Amino acid sequence: MRVLITGGGGFLGSHLSDAFIARGDEVYVLDTGSIIKVRHLLDSPGFHYVHDSIFNLELLDGLVAKADLIYHLAAVVGVEHYVADPYQTLNVNVNGTQNVLKAAYKYNKRVVFGSTSEVYGRNPKVPWSEHDDRVLGATSVDRWCYSTSKAVGEHFCFAYHKMGLPVVVLRFFNVYGPRLDRLDVGRVFTIFMGQLLRGADITVVGDGSQTRCFTYVTDAVKGMVQAGLKQEAVGEAINIGTEVETSILEFARLMIKLYGASKSKIKLVSQEEIYGSSYEDIPRRVPDTTKMRTLLGVTPKVSLEDGLRLTIDWFESEQQKG
Repeated sequence: MRVLITGGGGFLGSHLSDAFIARGDEVYVLDTGSIIKVRHLLDSPGFHYVHDSIFNLELLDGLVAKADLIYHLAAVVGVEHYVADPYQTLNVNVNGTQNVLKAAYKYNKRVVFGSTSEVYGRNPKVPWSEHDDRVLGATSVDRWCYSTSKAVGEHFCFAYHKMGLPVVVLRFFNVYGPRLDRLDVGRVFTIFMGQLLRGADITVVGDGSQTRCFTYVTDAVKGMVQAGLKQEAVGEAINIGTEVETSILEFARLMIKLYGASKSKIKLVSQEEIYGSSYEDIPRRVPDTTKMRTLLGVTPKVSLEDGLRLTIDWFESEQQKG
């Protein structure tokens, strides 16, 4: 089988590439970024890296035409990006997604769309099932442009599905693991990890009582692979995550404990100090994973402590390599 992964040079895409190469499939990655996360695959005969964009319509058309299955993961992600540059976030996540769906529809190729738990916004009802309401802030607040852009992408997916395109939407909940982003930016793990490696204090926003459900990357990838293979998943939105809820303060304490050598302490900082006045945090973010377990046959296996130990060890070894 030939698999096309847009944004396949990123964190999730690189692990998904590993999984399909291990199955004996052929993988084409289309990405504008660095090859560093997939460099270990460059000598694999079934792996192909195409350094270009989903806005190169002629190239995209050719790649889609010869693919059997498409994973659309190319997107602008990360709080620091969508607060700083909402235009780029909206352009890539909405217009870029349309480009992929148009090409897939032309050749009737199955698409698995990488969405996010952010689409639920700040709905106070948890856990969130896939049919729950979206509750967002004002459009004048940049923080909500990412959630909106991914929701628009989902709407396009379901619109194309009504026209006959086989589509699956996956909403990821705080996936972490080796190769996660760059240190000091992006997600809570990489911010904390960068601070630990430098021996700096860990900056917890607010009082740290806000909760997240952290999903180790191998568990997420199992769900992703099955979403591309199982017929029951077509036409569905499916949460990918774990229902184990952890406060950010607990998460910080566990990272300090597992890192061991660090002299870092926890420092509480205001939300405005880190993200500015245009950011609004979500108090709780918990998925209902019934669909993941029943439709995809996937139940998360890796505990937070085990997953964090594996991830911290990887980042430490990378630092030692220089």
